[in-house]
Amino acid sequence: MSDEKDGTGGTDETYCLIDATRPPKADGPPYAECVLCREPTEYPESYKGITLCPVCEWQEAQRTACSG
Repeated sequence: MSDEKDGTGGTDETYCLIDATRPPKADGPPYAECVLCREPTEYPESYKGITLCPVCEWQEAQRTACSG
């Protein structure tokens, strides 16, 4: 673990380790439902996992964003 400063007041290590992988975009219907609001997402219905519509995805990103 390094304590070197990166010039921004922090260390050179990354502390926000959120996995940003996303499911593949669908070529067309049927689309998966958003798990929060049940609106159609951009992802195929066959995708297994949590899918969010663009609005809920953006809101979730705001809630989980790393703060300074």
